[in-house]
Amino acid sequence: MARLLVFDLDGTLVDSSRDIASAVNAALARVCPGRATLPLDAVLSFVGEGARTLVERCLRHAGLGLSPEEVLPVYLECYAERLLDTTRLYPGIEEALDGLTDPVLAVLTNKPGDMSRAILEGLGVAARFARVLGAGDGPARKPDPAGLHHLMAGLGAAPGDTWMVGDSATDVDAARAAGVRVAGVTWGFHPEALRAARPDRLIDRPPDLTLLAAG
Repeated sequence: MARLLVFDLDGTLVDSSRDIASAVNAALARVCPGRATLPLDAVLSFVGEGARTLVERCLRHAGLGLSPEEVLPVYLECYAERLLDTTRLYPGIEEALDGLTDPVLAVLTNKPGDMSRAILEGLGVAARFARVLGAGDGPARKPDPAGLHHLMAGLGAAPGDTWMVGDSATDVDAARAAGVRVAGVTWGFHPEALRAARPDRLIDRPPDLTLLAAG
């Protein structure tokens, strides 16, 4: 039996794509008025390794020579203003979480921890998770395994009874480094890279997440 299921957030539990893209473009408009907006697909291709990396990649894509450190606070301010404008749980996720009554549930994300908790609170599912660990909460960002090790130690789980659940190769790499099994969800932001990373199991429908509880 699986004792601990650790979920990624963006692209796994929630579709935050439009709010992230809106925040990126609002930040770019503040620091460089008149620039063309970046399309949603381009922004999403840069998501998954933390806000600084997102900003750095967007600046490079836009051909702007600004420092990511200069623009990052602007982006975070813009994003905080629209965390829940359009962000929603993927259809079927709430029901799947309700069905996962035996394993302990946690979230490990590269999004800032305070924003992650605010999103889950706003969507009414924060109480389902024993821990929500994000950027700024301590351990290094995924794919470093420190976050998974931290959650397992704090929640009394071993690698053999833990699953990482995510939508990207970053999640697969973090799980492999921590010695835990990994399930990839195909409805997220990075389905092609996810499949190429060869997770232990692919999940095509949120209801099938409950199958992970059996180990």
